[in-house]
Amino acid sequence: MIVGFLNQKGGVGKTTLSVNVAASLARRGGRVLLIDADPQGSSLDWAAAREAAPLLSVAGLPRPTLHKEIGQIGYGYDHVVIDGPPRVTDLARSAVMAADVVLIPTQPSPYDIWASDEVVKLIGEAIVFKEDLKYAFVINRKISNTSIGRDVREALAAYPDVPVFESSLTQRVIFAEAAARGLSVHEVDGAVRAVSEIEALTDELLEFAKLKEPA
Repeated sequence: MIVGFLNQKGGVGKTTLSVNVAASLARRGGRVLLIDADPQGSSLDWAAAREAAPLLSVAGLPRPTLHKEIGQIGYGYDHVVIDGPPRVTDLARSAVMAADVVLIPTQPSPYDIWASDEVVKLIGEAIVFKEDLKYAFVINRKISNTSIGRDVREALAAYPDVPVFESSLTQRVIFAEAAARGLSVHEVDGAVRAVSEIEALTDELLEFAKLKEPA
């Protein structure tokens, strides 16, 4: 499976989701490659901060030829996770074309939902060439017990053709604390709820993609 996390708005948690979902897949026994397709290199920074043994392979590939190179670069891996670039560019188009599944992280904010419009249009263009492409919204950094947190699904109904994952991530400091040390939340004490959210998201992703975990 090749999954890309993409949204033109920065700060929606693409890297947080990419790193932790990649870690979840690796912990399940899969051989995982995390591709940093963001020129800012946040996933590479995460890998560089890590002192523990690597959980997975991380490579920087912020090039608009990603979709042409993914077959060779991803050869031998069970899963490839693409941490996509901000803004809709040729690089973003290439990441979409490289993926089997595109997940669009969005925070429960009107600005984030409006910003998703360009990515949705980009996916629509890609489907002309890649009919089997799957895509969905993932709600990230939800604040519990707030009206905007509850109403975000209703706001996303403005995109009736784009599914919304049932699983979501809550705003938690533990995600930033883990990232600063180059760790996934699975490796941090006291992150039970964060781990539960990541595992639920990974389960839903695998079901959505209709792909089985490696034996």
